[in-house]
Amino acid sequence: MRMHRRRALAWITVVALLGGCGSAGNSPAADPRDGLRQQADGALTRYDQAVRAAGGAPFVPVGELTRQLGDWEPANGSYKEALSAGRVEAASTLPGAPTSAGTIVWADGNRRDVPLISADRALAQLRAAGTGDCSGCTPLKLTGARLTTMTVPTTRGPATAPAWEYTLAGTAVRLARVAVDLSAIVRVTPPPWDAEHPHEGLAIESATTTTARSELTVTFTGVPGPGSKPCGADYSAEAVESDLAVVVIVIEYRHAKDEACGDIGAERSATLTLSRPLGERAVLEVTQGRPVQLTITG
Repeated sequence: MRMHRRRALAWITVVALLGGCGSAGNSPAADPRDGLRQQADGALTRYDQAVRAAGGAPFVPVGELTRQLGDWEPANGSYKEALSAGRVEAASTLPGAPTSAGTIVWADGNRRDVPLISADRALAQLRAAGTGDCSGCTPLKLTGARLTTMTVPTTRGPATAPAWEYTLAGTAVRLARVAVDLSAIVRVTPPPWDAEHPHEGLAIESATTTTARSELTVTFTGVPGPGSKPCGADYSAEAVESDLAVVVIVIEYRHAKDEACGDIGAERSATLTLSRPLGERAVLEVTQGRPVQLTITG
């Protein structure tokens, strides 16, 4: 069933009209945000599908599911490249999947029981997540594993999740990998790349809200200065909403068109008002529809 969607627009400062609004004759100009709204609708559809595929599970981790515990010793400089490439092997038999479910606990006290996987399956996922070419690296050797917990950023704030912690040969560094079965994790698939119709917009990087209010503040990389200065810009934001998520569109108002400016970016923010408090909904960026980390301040 298609989720009902609403749009809420909150202006921060408007110092210039959006470019390209003029047109010949009396025909109304197309709103340059329409393409971004279509992208947002697509992102909401993919997210809704991902949630249903996970059985309605609200566990949506943000970022990597593997964590390095400790720093590499000077003599083990090559270990970093090996880990990044997923060159990790078990040197001994690893524990199997626990017979009982694990529990994810959020900072607000909400809990959810989830199925767990074996240390071998978690290791396979760790290897599959590797990137880069390190064919000449000596693989890291896992010497053991124990079931523990780790703090994971999620779309509902930080959560404590079951994790496998691995010991390694030749180093005090340990590795941790979320032990939750992928069937209980919401995984968003970005849209395919299309060179003729590239994904547009500014991708937000994080979001902050409160439990009771509808204001949402997002951060992103923009130009350093305000729109009142050369090469500067002001920003506003709007949200396309569903019952499960909101996609934030950032709108930029440049000081002037065609200015010769550097490419240095700076952290900027914008605040918008949703149609209702965020609740357990996820916040997604508009370019690929990926969830971003959420902070709940009270």
